[in-house]
Amino acid sequence: MPRELLYNAFLHLTPNHHSHGYWRTPEGQVQYGYSKLDPYVEIVKTLERGRFDTLFIADVSGVYDLDFGDGTASIRAGSQFPEPDPVTIVSALGLVTEHLGIAVTSNIIQSHPFAFARQLSSLDHFTGGRVGWNIVTSYLRNGFQNFGYEDIVGHDERYEWAQEYVDVTYKLWEKSWEDGAVLHDPETNRFFDPEKIHRIDHRGPRYSVAGPHIVEPSPQRTPVLFQAGNSPIGREFAVRNAEVTFLPSVTPEAARRDIAVLDDLARAQGRDPASLKKIVQLSTVIGSTEEEALRKQRHLHDNTDFAALQAFYSGGTGIDFFGLDPATTLTELQERASFGEHVRSTLRAAADADHGNGAPVTWGDYLLRHALLPGRFAGTPEQIADEVQRWADAGVDGFNVVPITTLGWWDEWVDHVLPVLQRRGLAQREYHPGTLREKLFRKEAAIDPTHRAHTVTLGGDRTVRA
Repeated sequence: MPRELLYNAFLHLTPNHHSHGYWRTPEGQVQYGYSKLDPYVEIVKTLERGRFDTLFIADVSGVYDLDFGDGTASIRAGSQFPEPDPVTIVSALGLVTEHLGIAVTSNIIQSHPFAFARQLSSLDHFTGGRVGWNIVTSYLRNGFQNFGYEDIVGHDERYEWAQEYVDVTYKLWEKSWEDGAVLHDPETNRFFDPEKIHRIDHRGPRYSVAGPHIVEPSPQRTPVLFQAGNSPIGREFAVRNAEVTFLPSVTPEAARRDIAVLDDLARAQGRDPASLKKIVQLSTVIGSTEEEALRKQRHLHDNTDFAALQAFYSGGTGIDFFGLDPATTLTELQERASFGEHVRSTLRAAADADHGNGAPVTWGDYLLRHALLPGRFAGTPEQIADEVQRWADAGVDGFNVVPITTLGWWDEWVDHVLPVLQRRGLAQREYHPGTLREKLFRKEAAIDPTHRAHTVTLGGDRTVRA
């Protein structure tokens, strides 16, 4: 029997993750505690009580709208700004949990791969093998400028860069230390066996790394790998590298098509499609009755800061949405030249959505139906379980659950929605033993043998081959 669906709890260490402007309501003011540790400690305790698989911490390294409008909307609204470093919180959250996986987002521009591999190996040790990495190529112009670049690097070039980056980490995690290198043998005076610990001698277009890895192999060696690219090159990257990938699908029918594409790509590359979990976003407003849920959803929408929302999408896509005619279709937006250098899947997913009448999706439609990420579906726990079943029937492996407010919302899910999901066999009742990878895949802690991490080689090859 296949395992139950996978559930990630989505979180940003920020005042407003996607509910732009909701902080102004009495319910939203809980976000004022975003810079304190204690609220996150309470969240992970709740998530573990709710048998969530993973806490997924998103991150950005720049401000969304510094090139658009007056350049202040994100800062004024506290929309994904400020943004403390998620790596700094992992040890604390791991200490107060036993089973919950903790996945951190880190993009390729913000840390050298040797330093980052060292951080993740350390955290995997300190959490008993519960760490994941969300691989991000970075899509904010301001983020690149913060690390010394004049402008954002081109879309496809970012993925070439990312491939070399992850290959360096694979060499450090999987190849630098052989099994049996850790001895702790007083009789032979060998704490480690130096014959089984190797330099990696990586020489590539962007990185030169000698090695060896200076952290002994952690419980998982390589952390569980998450990734969200959905452009053609992003999908190719996913089937080479990800173990969990986020689909842009906004309908179950679209998810079924997206899954088929990924499975075909995986088989073509000699990878087991089952070694790549495909999950979608699930954002709900929960009510004891449908009427209550819809009322709460209207309250959320009525308190949206649309200027902040426009800033969010301007920064993420590279299109200046300030003053944009709401009647502009998403197809027109995708044809704009600047779109090719930024996130390519954000608008494609909405444009592909089936609205039943065949009419093109406009920018106004998108804001009303898709851009308001939290609360896209409003219903009772039973209706939410019905929605989960629809996606499960389409073949998805699980969900990235997006809350209305990062802080203070999770008890509502755990106390009211989870029991219904468990009764229907759609959510686990107990944790499987072992590392995060063992929990997710019900197999050994090592990364799947068909994964690219096993094919990288040590030595001086100066090329990066996709």
